Amino acid sequence: METVIAFIIIFGALVFFHELGHFIFAKRAGILVREFAIGMGPKILGITKGETIYTLRLLPIGGYVRMAGEDLDTIQIQAGHRVGILLNKDGMAEKVVMNQKTMYPEILLLEVEEADLDKELYIKGYDEEEKFVRIEVARDAVIEENGRETILAPYDRQFDSKSIGHRFLTILAGPMFNFILAFFIFTALGLMQGIPTYEPVVTQVTEESPASEAGMQNGDLVKEIDGKPIGSWDELVNTVQVNAGNPLAFEVDRDGQPLEFTITPEVSEESPEKVGVIGVLYKSPLEKDFLGSFVYGAEQTVFWFKEIFRLLGMLVTGQFTIDALSGPVGIYKTTEEVAKYGVFTLMSWAGMLSINLGIMNLLPLPALDGGRLMFFVIEAVRGKPVDRQKEGMVHFVGIMLLMLLMIVVTWNDIQRFFF
Repeated sequence: METVIAFIIIFGALVFFHELGHFIFAKRAGILVREFAIGMGPKILGITKGETIYTLRLLPIGGYVRMAGEDLDTIQIQAGHRVGILLNKDGMAEKVVMNQKTMYPEILLLEVEEADLDKELYIKGYDEEEKFVRIEVARDAVIEENGRETILAPYDRQFDSKSIGHRFLTILAGPMFNFILAFFIFTALGLMQGIPTYEPVVTQVTEESPASEAGMQNGDLVKEIDGKPIGSWDELVNTVQVNAGNPLAFEVDRDGQPLEFTITPEVSEESPEKVGVIGVLYKSPLEKDFLGSFVYGAEQTVFWFKEIFRLLGMLVTGQFTIDALSGPVGIYKTTEEVAKYGVFTLMSWAGMLSINLGIMNLLPLPALDGGRLMFFVIEAVRGKPVDRQKEGMVHFVGIMLLMLLMIVVTWNDIQRFFF
């Protein structure tokens, strides 16, 4: 149960912040957001606030922000349609009822001759007395069809009406908010548990190792090796690794008392190359530093950003196979293992996952945010947008391929963890 809760919290936070980025920048651009959804598939819960419905859906495999003008959701009223119109105090249509009229005794019935609910916002037609009328439609009018209400979205509130810059930022904001979330997670980690100092302090000395035989003990702080000052654990490791079989003079500090040891690194049996080891383990000391925690958050975000890109490059160059990828099942099982090491390790895992989600969405693949950004770049170069039908077909094919990849990865995860 703890794993399930941890997975739901982590997954929910990652998806929420990703979609929140799209949502905020869509609102800033003046785009009408119809739905803010966490999850996919059937709706479990829906709350309407203002012009947006906020939904929780059954399948925990993503989320979305549905913006006006996308998915061909523009409302069309054709000539010959019979509609009912409710007028506001200014004589403008505040509700247009299609295929339903009995609920509104004061409704104005109209046989449509011409209508524009996109740009000019009007309806022309003949009333029950065969009188030709033109009715202006309010910008926030509601269209009701078969009991379902949809807020009207004038063209200037639709996604496609906005400049390339606004559309680009609206889509880019999703992945960027994942990076921001990772920064906050790592910063919170530094504030709560402290920042690693990376001091060359020996945490544990392995029995019957060169360090143990020389007299080194847990807690010794290494100051110098062969007269060279050692300021970090990495410097200690690098010096030892390149001196397999060579005696090294260690100067350490033990509770304020300087001591000297001569230790000869032995060749590691776990490395295919000739690498020296002396038999000590390390866990970086932690210190509380308010401002340093923000620096630590930025450093960890940049580190994992580079690391994930490096691993992605290894996948592209064939150093990794598709078997190395993990889907929801693999992420769940890894979360289960990580949760055993405590909340701080779980937070670090969540930060890394957030960066991974942001990078994956920025890949220039159809159906992903990166694929959409690629079409905006093409539009900027060409001076005109790519045909919507062609772009839609590319994204459709991309979705099918991504679903196929997800099935393969999930099957590999199931075989890896359950068989």
